[in-house]
Amino acid sequence: MDTPTLPQGTINDQRTSQTTSDVPQSPPRVEHVPLWLLALFTFSGTLAMHIFVPALAMAGQDLNASNAAMQMTVSLYIIGLAAGQLIYGPLSDRYGRRRVLMAGLVLYTVAGFVAALAPQVYALIAARLFQALGGCAGLVLGRAIVRDTATSTEAAKRLALMSLMVTVAPGVAPVVGGALAGWLGWRAVLFSLCVLGIVNFILAWRMLPETGITLARVSMATLLRHYRQLLASRAFLGYAIGGGCATTSMFAFVASAPFIFVNQLHRPAQEVGVYLAILVSGVWLGSMLTSRLLGKMPMGRLMVAGSALSALAAVLFLVVVLAGYATVVPIVALMFFYMFGCGMAGPISLSMAVSLNPLVIGSAAGLYGALQMGVGAVCAALAGLGTSPALSTALVLTGAGLSGQLLFRIALRGRAAPG
Repeated sequence: MDTPTLPQGTINDQRTSQTTSDVPQSPPRVEHVPLWLLALFTFSGTLAMHIFVPALAMAGQDLNASNAAMQMTVSLYIIGLAAGQLIYGPLSDRYGRRRVLMAGLVLYTVAGFVAALAPQVYALIAARLFQALGGCAGLVLGRAIVRDTATSTEAAKRLALMSLMVTVAPGVAPVVGGALAGWLGWRAVLFSLCVLGIVNFILAWRMLPETGITLARVSMATLLRHYRQLLASRAFLGYAIGGGCATTSMFAFVASAPFIFVNQLHRPAQEVGVYLAILVSGVWLGSMLTSRLLGKMPMGRLMVAGSALSALAAVLFLVVVLAGYATVVPIVALMFFYMFGCGMAGPISLSMAVSLNPLVIGSAAGLYGALQMGVGAVCAALAGLGTSPALSTALVLTGAGLSGQLLFRIALRGRAAPG
């Protein structure tokens, strides 16, 4: 369904969302923006997080910083990615996608340059926070541009394909970061991100047209009202929080993987990267299957099926741990299917969430991303509790999988409610 029917009392309240001050001014519809270009913008933000991890110890020694201080360069980066998404969405609804994205890329590049020259750790931490605030522009606006230029079903297909491209980053980034740090030093990693930011800016300037409607004379009060409307929508919250439960909940396993495989299963540390690469391939295959099935199956049914697969894999993971059969093969196999389900459900939940109101696609994409990142952060933190990483992770993933099923069903009922 390309033009969804929205539930009463939610974000499509015409009396509030189409006042005199928010009359949309739409540019000519742009049918095609290269997907590789949007993927490049999208993964640049998360790439900067993963690529610097192998250089943390080297940077800490050079700056005489503690491990805890160096870990803040990663944790605050994640916070910046979450918080920034709340800013770029409404700004892009007001000023357009292209200008706001280019402004974010400038911030990403300048902050990366400052980080590369940081004389001490606190300057590095602050610069990394601003780098994240710039980098998350691509996360929000890449998704919004996809939805600007496609119908709901076609957008889900394109988001699934873009997900295939974007998932390259977490698999390749640590290898590239480690090689750069070992060859040229840790500052070279940050300089390389500056180069990426410059390249992205030039590509946006030369190749990216304006795709979004712009809202005339939108005040801050109107932008805040858009967020209130989104947060009051059962359908949007179901898709967004359920999308987090179905996708970024995987952070719980990623964060616990070294402790599960090395400390509990006594495997060599170098094997952990291999296992995680296998799991990332599950996301790839799930997204690929989704792109092929969309148009042949209802979007909602396909989303719930992917989430159900993840939930079943999580429950079986918990059973294996409780039964004392937690070894490498069953854990990797079950988590592969968990990730496969994530790859199926993620693009659809995002597409359906940002399709609820065409006037606030940017705001919806930003809020979706922030809520999704928040769910992932909570799941990762909860997985660190307790004395058994495998048991804690299995419990968190089971809770997330079952919650995702419930929330998606609530969202679908809310979307189908009469307006």
